[in-house]
Amino acid sequence: MKKNSQVKALVTKPTLFTILLLLFVVFMGVIGCAPARSVQRISADETEDLSGRWNETDSRLVAEEMINDVLSRFWLDNFVSNQNRQPVVLVGTVRNLSSEHIDTATFIRNMERELINSGMVRFVAGGDARVEIREERTDQQVHAREETAARLAAETGADFMLQGGIRTIIDAIEGRQIKFYQVDLELVNMETNERVWIGNKEIRKLITRSRTRF
Repeated sequence: MKKNSQVKALVTKPTLFTILLLLFVVFMGVIGCAPARSVQRISADETEDLSGRWNETDSRLVAEEMINDVLSRFWLDNFVSNQNRQPVVLVGTVRNLSSEHIDTATFIRNMERELINSGMVRFVAGGDARVEIREERTDQQVHAREETAARLAAETGADFMLQGGIRTIIDAIEGRQIKFYQVDLELVNMETNERVWIGNKEIRKLITRSRTRF
């Protein structure tokens, strides 16, 4: 009877080895279900188009090409010849007229960088940056010493404003999609409203997805 009781106890009572084995199986199951992740650092200049949507590479390349174009046209030489100075340029609004979210602030920043670094024009801040600067200048009139406070009504006015929009056209059938981006910009004389330059850049992307409907 004693031997039978011992055998019954071994069958009904889990041993430490059995518990550890079960915990190991559960742990391996959790690890196996966890999604694999790999992170690879790439160069900022390297093109990686994963989704087919507008990305930072599109923003940078379009900005570089369009600013190179606007600075190579006749309006710049004409202005310098007549005014004997470099023109002052302001980047205004670039509207997102596309069917997807596009960070136009990044695109505007890229164009501003290209304009400033060209050394061919003078550049003044606009938008939120200008508002913040004006608020600080007004605050200085009260709290800063008179000899150090920035003067009011002493801003450099812009001669030209660069503005435009981004549009998209999408054509899709049977897992294939062609996405067409069109960027239109124009440079306008601030005093006369004359358009002195109109630029256009087009990007076409072919996106292929298996077993997926667009």
